Amino acid sequence: MSTEDAGASDAAATATEEPEHENAMQDVIAVDSDDEPQGTVNRLDAHTGDGIRHRAFTCLVFDSNGRLLLGQRAPGKRLWGTYWDGTVASHPVEGQTQKEATRQRLEEELGITPDQYDEVALTDRFEYKRYFENAGLEWEVCAVLKVTLEDDALDPDEEEIAGLLWVDYEHLHEHPEWYRQLRLCPWFEIAMRRDFE
Repeated sequence: MSTEDAGASDAAATATEEPEHENAMQDVIAVDSDDEPQGTVNRLDAHTGDGIRHRAFTCLVFDSNGRLLLGQRAPGKRLWGTYWDGTVASHPVEGQTQKEATRQRLEEELGITPDQYDEVALTDRFEYKRYFENAGLEWEVCAVLKVTLEDDALDPDEEEIAGLLWVDYEHLHEHPEWYRQLRLCPWFEIAMRRDFE
């Protein structure tokens, strides 16, 4: 084989390789069952194979009437795309608290700025592990945070949020079966059941 043939062969192989998933370029914080940091791990590695337990959060956004804002995950999400969440969920990065990460994601995903609410309250924390089809899994110690909006103006990022829906939280808590058609994210179902006052 000539060096030209070898070069063409290498170029063809490179052209047929799948592009690296954006999650492969990010890290998450690995934790033990008590949410104590164990270093950082690749985000894609944490969500594939047997998974790696890591730190996460979900934020429940309420209005002044006690309604909860559900956010539908964008269809391009690798895990649980088009499922409904309450309201945003993500992972803090190293050196970032869950409250700081929550403020950041609220602004990035929904255009909600800190002047629209008084505080971010940490109300609960739980560990869970769930697989999603053949695409991967979540194995997280998930903090639950709450925000009550004084101003409910929203500017959702369609790359992150496919739809929004205000629901009566007590009604949803008492009758989750009536919302079955929404296909709720597993971490939100757990948070909703544990965090009801």
